[in-house]
Amino acid sequence: MSRKKRTPQLKDPHFEREAAKYDRPIPSREMILEVLGDSEGPLRFDLLAERLGLAEDVDREALGKRVRAMVRDGQILENRRGGYVPVTQAALVRGRVIGHPDGFGFLVPDSGGDDLFLSPRQMRSLFHGDRAVARVVGVDRRGRREGAVVEVLERNTEQVVGRYFEERGIGFVTPDNRRLAQDIVIPPEQRQAAQPGQIVIADITEQPTKHSRPIGRIVQILGEHMAPGMETEVAIHSYGLPVKWPDGVTEEADRFGAQIRQSDLPGRVDLRGFPLVTIDGEDARDFDDAVYCEPLESGFNRLIVAIADVATYVKPDSALDVEARQRGNSVYFPERVIPMLPEVLSNGLCSLNPEVERLCMIADMVIDPDGNIARYAFHEGVMRSVARLTYNEVSQIVEHRDPEARNRRAGIVRHLDDLYHVYKVLRASREQRGAIDFDTQETRIVFGPERKIERIVPTVRNQAHMLIEECMIAANVAAARFLKQHRMPTLYRVHEGPPADKIEDLRSFLGEVGLSLGGGDEPEPLDYARLIKRIQGRADFQLIQQVLLRSLSQAVYSPKQVGHFGLAHEDYVHFTSPIRRYPDLIVHRAIKHALKGRRPEQFVYSEADLEGLGEHCSMTERRADEATRDVADWLKTEYMQDKLGETFDGIINTVTSFGLFVELKDIYVEGLVHVTSLPHDYYQFDPTHHRMRGERSGRTYRVGDSIRVTVARVNLDERKIDFVPAEQETAKRSGGPKRSARRRRRR
Repeated sequence: MSRKKRTPQLKDPHFEREAAKYDRPIPSREMILEVLGDSEGPLRFDLLAERLGLAEDVDREALGKRVRAMVRDGQILENRRGGYVPVTQAALVRGRVIGHPDGFGFLVPDSGGDDLFLSPRQMRSLFHGDRAVARVVGVDRRGRREGAVVEVLERNTEQVVGRYFEERGIGFVTPDNRRLAQDIVIPPEQRQAAQPGQIVIADITEQPTKHSRPIGRIVQILGEHMAPGMETEVAIHSYGLPVKWPDGVTEEADRFGAQIRQSDLPGRVDLRGFPLVTIDGEDARDFDDAVYCEPLESGFNRLIVAIADVATYVKPDSALDVEARQRGNSVYFPERVIPMLPEVLSNGLCSLNPEVERLCMIADMVIDPDGNIARYAFHEGVMRSVARLTYNEVSQIVEHRDPEARNRRAGIVRHLDDLYHVYKVLRASREQRGAIDFDTQETRIVFGPERKIERIVPTVRNQAHMLIEECMIAANVAAARFLKQHRMPTLYRVHEGPPADKIEDLRSFLGEVGLSLGGGDEPEPLDYARLIKRIQGRADFQLIQQVLLRSLSQAVYSPKQVGHFGLAHEDYVHFTSPIRRYPDLIVHRAIKHALKGRRPEQFVYSEADLEGLGEHCSMTERRADEATRDVADWLKTEYMQDKLGETFDGIINTVTSFGLFVELKDIYVEGLVHVTSLPHDYYQFDPTHHRMRGERSGRTYRVGDSIRVTVARVNLDERKIDFVPAEQETAKRSGGPKRSARRRRRR
């Protein structure tokens, strides 16, 4: 192949970027989309190559590979006549499929906007997580845009985990993941030694189509569903979480050794003389960040946040990088972690362990008396943590000023006090700008012998947690501003403001309870924050907070900088956790690129690359959340199995058309009170007021109301717990509880 660089025939704004990546560059994806978009209709390959000025076979071969990749990624579509057209030009929608347990689904557009409803008939050819192109075919009776599948771009489900059953001689696997609504048919010769009721893993040998169900073969028998630790194994396989390290990944990680290389030190800022400390939970094993603060004149403070320099070891397109990108993030289960990087890096060479030298990325900031970032600088550095502290220990030192705790850390207590001071300054700024703080309760599962749950306890956040949170937010903001200043493309952490339709619904609800939200058609975070402060102490606080929370969009990763609504920041990226989040690693690479004085167009990632990575990392984040939530639901259901017939006090968390979801006080387990079990009346769901109301009695059940319930049924297979009101259980004790409806959870 010729090594001579080709002069572009068209003015490609991304030619320099392509030339930096390839010896013989061809037009960029952006240029191809522009040519197709300017065309009067679909272009066949030969005509596309001609308009791009590509005549030589070697260039056309490269173009063919790029076009096929763009078809695979859903940027363009090939019609039946072999013509190519941009998806945006064909009134088509490209996106990720979100399945629902009841068989229908939604296509979430890559370009944003309203989801496209997919009927059960359209979902027959799809699995949850697939990527597809759909055509808008109308609006359903609920006012939702409805779609018809044009093409499946990418299959997400190659393997499922579930329980094997046989019915009338036909074997099938019911997926544990409730978003996979189709059973997998298992031919007799592919059943192995599986017995009905066992949990198995099945490969998908034939994907579903409009006319046929998916077919599979059993490749592994995990065992009985009550075995200890089975819940985590099931979640790992259900959600396709990568667990095993390819040989090339471990070999590459092992080559770095346990100590930093002296060859990496020249040109780095030396922080080894600074008393940087890590502050984490008691059970933390990897340490991304270390902090230090010192007061300056006139009420200013210097805040240093040092972050593990993962990018020095994990290079783009290396074996480590490919695996980390696929995983997207670490996943934290009770008593088990699926890390994004091998432990020799995540817990070893990259972790800011105490009393050892580590490479780091430095965010060096000056915080003014009002909590604003007055100045910032970024450097590659080397550091040595002087102490590994826990949140509880730091809280005792700086918040409660415990003499024994302060004496134990006498050498660094002054620096911890300085950190606590800058935290209070940053916290005041947070409240001033109107960052939204919802009062939610997280829990932790405590295990006893043989991994049996002893109790479920609330997670208590003290001011040491908030201290680290404010330091990390400041570093993330500074990183975003640095990259914006240098015009560097990157992945932002985006949290858009509430959409118009949700604002309308929210205002309607607030009017019913005598409240209002400021800000007109486009409320600001401060409007939310003021309302939350106003409702503190109200009996319906939990209900109002829940409605406020549901009005907000979900945070995602995107190359488009639209700000973070919840934190009330215009500029925001994730910079502080590259050990466990791939987007942070991309941000580090962008900062390093700018520090070396290189131009933005020479960055390894194009806009299209970042768009795809943002979508992928948002998906892996959702996948991790759903997997860990499923494990928690399994464990909580298992915990309740021996409590049938017992009565507890609870709080109504959610009201739906089919019943009430109730969380038990002091136990933090949620179950369903079906509408048919509510006593002495016929009850109607009132969605406007988020309540259930009796037709004759006028009795109401609302979110936040207290209720006493009895455990009526526990189904571990479906992770479902059914309650009945305690008074109803007494009245019907002779007849037993009614058969419960299938539990539906909004995810």
